[in-house]
Amino acid sequence: MDKANQPFRVGISGSYGGMNLGDEAILDGILTQLRESMPAEVTVFSLCPEDTKMRHQVERVVPVRDLTRMESTAEIDRLDLFVLGGGGILYDRDAAVYLREVLIAEERGVPVVIYAVSAGPLSDPSAKQAVRAALNAADIVTVRDKQGRRLLEEVGVNREIRLTADPALLLREEALPIEAIRAEGVEFERHLVGFSVREPGPAAPDIDPDEYYGLLANAADFVVERLDADVVFVSMERTDVQHSHAVVAHMKNAERAEVLRRRYTPQQILSLVGHLEFVVGMRLHFLIFSALRETPFVALPYASKVAGFIEDLEMETPPLGSISSGQLIARLDRSWDTRHEIRAKIRRLLPGLKARARETNQLVLELLARRAQAAQPARRSA
Repeated sequence: MDKANQPFRVGISGSYGGMNLGDEAILDGILTQLRESMPAEVTVFSLCPEDTKMRHQVERVVPVRDLTRMESTAEIDRLDLFVLGGGGILYDRDAAVYLREVLIAEERGVPVVIYAVSAGPLSDPSAKQAVRAALNAADIVTVRDKQGRRLLEEVGVNREIRLTADPALLLREEALPIEAIRAEGVEFERHLVGFSVREPGPAAPDIDPDEYYGLLANAADFVVERLDADVVFVSMERTDVQHSHAVVAHMKNAERAEVLRRRYTPQQILSLVGHLEFVVGMRLHFLIFSALRETPFVALPYASKVAGFIEDLEMETPPLGSISSGQLIARLDRSWDTRHEIRAKIRRLLPGLKARARETNQLVLELLARRAQAAQPARRSA
């Protein structure tokens, strides 16, 4: 087959195969756009190839953390384009790890796209240096929130940084039978409010588990008593189940709460969110799913990526560490009373966010078109 008619060979690396439904929703959004806009042979650089193969239809998956530098170089040499992202992957502990393949691609002359990422915390000098070196040599850099762009500028990224949006905003739901949720003990006879909590971790080092267990337990009790609602805790990552149970253990009305334990796809959770009347969430992608289903929500931002999304929807929410139980309950009460206005605001602003989410893929297409055009004279003269 003529080289000009072959599919583009695209490598994608990020926090994929890590059992986080938000990250898998990001990958789904990137892949869907690629497939719909050009012929592509995709290699995913995955943390767990078996999980990635199960969830996504891709031609090739490699175990990125197990590859030597020589092996990774061989994989990158096969590519026409290397993509890092999206997601919140540029932070102190792991930035250099995620950027290894970026630097290899740049050394080997493979074009690089930094795809709708978030950044921070970034205070370690070596992490800052790695980010600065890798991104200044990239062909395209896009971020999904203004805070990420500002932080990258502060650490010395001096090339153009485009503000787009999270690819998960383009996720499409997959039908989830109500019976599957009923089997987990969830009833639909009363109002149903969804909660999402997360663990402390390297991307959220300031979270104090004991404090937010009590904070969220009080909020969940208020929801039960004030709204006569049942509460369902939805886990976006395996460890969320443990932390959800810890919140329930602090509740007075624990009998009115259920924790989902079975494994679901991002598309199925998106479907489930459509059955909820209201959401209280820490996880960014649970909030994104809520927006996609126009389900009113209250966010508890633990990082700039969450705060950035809330700003995009013109909502005001204080950082988790600065809100008391009474303040949170007052915010919940007010938001429930104004839920129809919140839904209308989401409906008005969501199309613009989806359009932004498509922009990174358009930049990818333009880059590949320029590369293909530049290669034509060489082919003609050969």
